[in-house]
Amino acid sequence: MKHSRPLLAAGISLAGLLASAVAPASPASAADTRAVPGLRAPVQQITDRWGVPHLYARNTDDLFFAQGYTAARDRLFQIDLWRRRGLGLLSEVLGPAYLAQDRATRLFLYRGDMRREWDSYGPEARQAATRFTEGINAYIDALDPAALPPEFGTLGYAPARWRPEDVVRIRSNALSLNVASEVIRSMVVCAGGIDAADNLGRHQPEWTTTLPDGLDPCAVTPDILTPYMLAISGVTVKNGQVRTVPPQAPAAEGSNAWAVAPHRTSTGRPILAADPHRSVTAPALRYFTHLSAPGLDVIGAGEPALPGVAMGHNGTVAFGLTVFGVDQEDLYVYRLDPADPGRYRYGDRWERFTTVKETVPVAGEAPREVELTFTRHGPVMKVDTARNLAYAVRTTWLEPGTSPYFGSLRLMRARDFRDFAEVMRTWGGPPENQVYADTSGAIGWVPGGLAPLRTGYDGLLPVPGDGRYEWRGFLDGARLPRVRDPRAGFISSANEFNLPPTPRVGFEWEPPYRKQRIDQVLAADRRHSLADSMRLQGDQVSPPARRVLAVLRRLTGDDPATRQALALLRRYDGTASAGSAGAALFEPWFTRHLTPAFLAKVLPPHIAAILPRSDVTLLIEAIEHPTRWFGPDGAKVRDAMLLDTLKAAYAEVAGRLGDDPAAWRWGALHHTMFTNPLGAHLGPFPRGGSPYTVDASQYQPGTYTSHTAAALKMVLDVGDWDASRFTSAPGQSGDPRSPHYDDLIEGYAPLLYSRAAVERNAESRLTLIPAAE
Repeated sequence: MKHSRPLLAAGISLAGLLASAVAPASPASAADTRAVPGLRAPVQQITDRWGVPHLYARNTDDLFFAQGYTAARDRLFQIDLWRRRGLGLLSEVLGPAYLAQDRATRLFLYRGDMRREWDSYGPEARQAATRFTEGINAYIDALDPAALPPEFGTLGYAPARWRPEDVVRIRSNALSLNVASEVIRSMVVCAGGIDAADNLGRHQPEWTTTLPDGLDPCAVTPDILTPYMLAISGVTVKNGQVRTVPPQAPAAEGSNAWAVAPHRTSTGRPILAADPHRSVTAPALRYFTHLSAPGLDVIGAGEPALPGVAMGHNGTVAFGLTVFGVDQEDLYVYRLDPADPGRYRYGDRWERFTTVKETVPVAGEAPREVELTFTRHGPVMKVDTARNLAYAVRTTWLEPGTSPYFGSLRLMRARDFRDFAEVMRTWGGPPENQVYADTSGAIGWVPGGLAPLRTGYDGLLPVPGDGRYEWRGFLDGARLPRVRDPRAGFISSANEFNLPPTPRVGFEWEPPYRKQRIDQVLAADRRHSLADSMRLQGDQVSPPARRVLAVLRRLTGDDPATRQALALLRRYDGTASAGSAGAALFEPWFTRHLTPAFLAKVLPPHIAAILPRSDVTLLIEAIEHPTRWFGPDGAKVRDAMLLDTLKAAYAEVAGRLGDDPAAWRWGALHHTMFTNPLGAHLGPFPRGGSPYTVDASQYQPGTYTSHTAAALKMVLDVGDWDASRFTSAPGQSGDPRSPHYDDLIEGYAPLLYSRAAVERNAESRLTLIPAAE
């Protein structure tokens, strides 16, 4: 299925965004009643015109049951594949090509005490997961095979039933740091010495990396992380091939969120906005649901395979999240016993690996046995018999209470800032900044995440696994800062470094440019409206582009192509809009030509070749202060680098878009496609933005395909909840046959909350009633 409509902020007018208002009268809507085993009392499900299910139950047990039932209705193939991938059961339906991925994900399953696990999330966690999975199973049990989503027919298998434990044991969908960058940093140190590691990225707070005693950085190679990367990779089933992903620098996925106090808004009420930047897929990664029962009335987005919601509001408190840069991983290197490679050195003795053998079912073949090996720290990634070494990953994923987003069950019940901050004090994973607003007018920010306490090392490089480098427990979340009602009248988060020097929880953060732009806009606006927040979510001003352009405008070219390129960029204002000719040259130049040239000057070539991007703050510093980076003749070195790469970029873009730069458009190169695991896609959609704009787009240099973006956007009018807006592209449904599969690609839709507004905009009604058993 292909479309050519523009994506979200790529050319949608604000009038159009706000035109999708609540309908004035109730339309005709389909109604149905269905008897379902497992329910205790009737549940009414009203799906509105934008595909959001509103569930009204008499108790929370039935509410979570209905949520599971509805998630299966709308996202059955997606959640079934998520479960199979996470539990290591792909081979059972897709064949032996997936054995390596199945083994890898099994290495990262939670294998600890289940009582501690359930207790970590609060008193209703186990029951919520139980009822949620019973709802999924009830839908599967009653489903006519002819009505299965088409992917099941294409792949030739049926959905499987769930257990409550499946919801929390899967951890490989977490967002966490920083084992991949430890491997890359080790390779840099091996090639260029410990000082070269500073060229990989800026540490925040300021920090000097030291080589851990006993570590040979040259013994750390990229293949160590192959199982890890397989475990966190999505599923690719096209032609039966498994996609492997090389280790990369710190994660490119991020988010924006902000809250504006009543005295700075046009409504006199707080406004809260959030837009997570995640992989662009069909169906969407997130799913909006409204859950209403006595004692609970919450609406928002969550993972479709989990009960509850992770961002939204409960009628009193609104909340939105961004990733918080806690370093939650370490790579350990072990010396093996020369006489018995089944043992590794720990302290003054040899300790035996723990080995688990599991049977993996394989479609069309006999089951296969896989062996999973663990040290006291975590799963073994590789045994290097030539070096007599082994490598294992320790990650907070494997601690109780870190199932991604499952802690939201408690968060969504908060009634005030104190409640909210107390839940975040013990938040497990993924590490989050939570931006807060409530109907009393309060706004705030609370970070949280399980943060290891390290003594004698910093976590930036792998360490020997001999007992000298251990976690000494975890930071009490109460030691993290929090802010309520700041004097500025607004608060924002964009994955930037936002902590005092202590406590140190990590050194790798996203560049500050999105945060700077958000704060610049909010500080200048004394009457901020919902439309302003939507406009800001689509803001495509690139602060680093403007800084580079200020230097570039002083240069002159020696040949016609360079002079034409400079003339075009002198007219460019640094706004990466889809229709911009300047952005069509600047973005390819900056990402595909200038960045690699800079990396080649400051890093060993084979390291630079595997990095997806530079730490842009270092590149900007080198351009603005060249003598610090390139020596006494730094300005000449910089200018030559700028002009040589600009000439090459101009030739590339002319080869793609033609010889007339006035006709170039960034959106003619830069596009988004929503892809599903079978290889089908929605798109391409032309779009604007860059990695450093508020409307963020992490695109692949060369193809300029955007693979990470804010497919979900939410703007909440705190107190007048029906005025809130959202989008979750491409749509709420995961079934390509549904009209809600791709109806949210353009613009925003109302996020309705009051029963009256929901009733007026009902598209379909389903009453689930208890079946005689």
